[in-house]
Amino acid sequence: MTVYLHDIPLETAQERLQSALEAGGLWQRIGEETIPLDEHALGRVTAAPVWALLSSPHYHAAAMDGFAVRAADTAGAQPTAPLTLAVIGGGANRASTALHDVALRPCTYVDTGDPLPDWADAIIPVELTEPTLEAGGNAVEIRRPPQIRIRASVAPWSHVRPLGEDIVATQMVLPAGHTLRPADLGAIAAAGHTHISVARRPRVAILPTGTELIPVGVKPSRGKIIEYNSIVMAAQIAAFGGEARRSPIIADDLDQICRGLTAAAAEHDLILLNAGSSAGEEDFAAAAIEKLGTVLLHGIAVRPGHPVVIGMIRRPGQEKPVPVIGVPGFPVSAALTLDLIVEPLVSKWLGRREKAFDVVEAAITRKLVSPPGDDDFVRVSLGMVNGRLLAAPLPRGAGVISSLVQADGLALLPRGVQGLEEGERVSVRLLRTASEMRNTIFCVGSHDMTLDLLSEELIERDRRMVIVNVGSQAGLIALARGYAHLAGSHLLDPESGEYNISFLRQYVPRKRLRLVALVERQQGLLVMPGNPKGIRQLEDLARGDVRFVNRQRGAGTRVLLDYHLDRVGILPANVRGYNEEQYTHLNIAAAVASGRADTGLGIAAAASALGLDFVPLFRERYDLVMPVGDEDEPLLVPILEVLNAGSFRAAVGKWPGYDTSVTGSVLVET
Repeated sequence: MTVYLHDIPLETAQERLQSALEAGGLWQRIGEETIPLDEHALGRVTAAPVWALLSSPHYHAAAMDGFAVRAADTAGAQPTAPLTLAVIGGGANRASTALHDVALRPCTYVDTGDPLPDWADAIIPVELTEPTLEAGGNAVEIRRPPQIRIRASVAPWSHVRPLGEDIVATQMVLPAGHTLRPADLGAIAAAGHTHISVARRPRVAILPTGTELIPVGVKPSRGKIIEYNSIVMAAQIAAFGGEARRSPIIADDLDQICRGLTAAAAEHDLILLNAGSSAGEEDFAAAAIEKLGTVLLHGIAVRPGHPVVIGMIRRPGQEKPVPVIGVPGFPVSAALTLDLIVEPLVSKWLGRREKAFDVVEAAITRKLVSPPGDDDFVRVSLGMVNGRLLAAPLPRGAGVISSLVQADGLALLPRGVQGLEEGERVSVRLLRTASEMRNTIFCVGSHDMTLDLLSEELIERDRRMVIVNVGSQAGLIALARGYAHLAGSHLLDPESGEYNISFLRQYVPRKRLRLVALVERQQGLLVMPGNPKGIRQLEDLARGDVRFVNRQRGAGTRVLLDYHLDRVGILPANVRGYNEEQYTHLNIAAAVASGRADTGLGIAAAASALGLDFVPLFRERYDLVMPVGDEDEPLLVPILEVLNAGSFRAAVGKWPGYDTSVTGSVLVET
């Protein structure tokens, strides 16, 4: 069958799902169970209020090692006029005559936590007492002298934990719907409980579908894809407080998918059917749900993730239905679908509030275009530059799971907003802590693989570096506009033959800057192993049988290429693939390794990383451009420390094509 998408607003989709669940008696906590009070209770959600069975402490207890006394007996004690107290046996067994002897001021030794004797109402810490000597002059143990002297009085209930100081019997210790933390477990135990009533974890079945999928651990051949969405989704369900069960991969066959759904419905509260939710002839998710029950909606106006299917199917032998969500196959779309649709549902079933996110306002670092009819969730990196919170958009492809790893937050461009201009404010849902934002360094500019090593070393110095690969020129422009802490650059000046210096004055004229050498490196042509096309020199790019892949405009490698093409008299129009652009050296290597191109200009380390051969052509210097004298300068100090550390140079030295003899040198300060 053919099922077509009909995108509806997210709020409408949530309301439609809620109405169906209410009708099926499923919009409530799905159950509860009583479990032992141990470490396995951590993270569970209380199904009912926890009331104290005991007070804590349940008796008046000594808060310090010392002597229990009647506070009134200490009145008048002064440094120059000490009082003497008689030490008697502790507890209830004591000489009544001693306690009623007006001339005698009794006391008894207690350890921390001991019950306070019935007749006492205060504790004198042992270090504030002086033991006396027996009549014969022999010294006695400090804890058991016949008498002690004190040089200060104490107030009633000093150094005593009175009954119920922490918890009073019958008081509420924790409310229902509370997610248990380590300290909560101690409070429940102190209140006299050995078991706790918690919400039953929702059981969620995850059914990955797709004939092209293969399990993790199997080497993929052409056209096959490693199935890892179910791993991510199962982890999300566990983080939400549910219990996920992953099924084996199901082929793209309607009958097999229906059998999988029916089996899962018998034992689970929710089914996530991954992939097969697009608009087309093979829309297996909607078709299977319709065959077994009812499709509530197909398509939500959010990006990424709009081809979501939600429906209800029959549970074998029972009246209550089972909700099924057809989750898009792209990993970013799948993850966002679970955050937006599944997490609120799991929270409802657990009887707690849905997860709340901190939201901040940030300035977007580059222009964004957005579909006007959708809520557009954009993954961003966040950092403070000169006291301003910036949001740098990450790659937006729904299949780019690395952008989820790198994301500090989700910027929301709501329906009706067709985009944002550079510098406009945007609301961002935080995925990291504010302290991480304060210690984040934005490195914008040209790509080099040693930046990853630098980033790794900075972690040990309480810094996190976000690397944005936009090319050398764009990096310097970002630095000038206040959108970066530093820029990576390797721009060759054709007239002087020098790198970067003249471009600092051109692109960043109003800032004091420090130019620091990162590495010297080889640039050359990346080719397939064995160099089947026999590419040996730059002039080979003009051959009609050679397909080239280029870096983007403004990249230092592009500037280097143009300079040398001009020197050998080759016009860009005569280079097949000159206008095919990639943003990093690794992207160039991937294009060659995949057969999209025969060659591309890049660094030796990128060729080595993907098993390519390398034809060396040029030697160049790659520098870091840092501001001097502004408020962010202390943030960057660890960078210079790393560059001058032997461990960093040793790590770089393991990669081909690099020379660290200049690393860390301050070349220019403007």
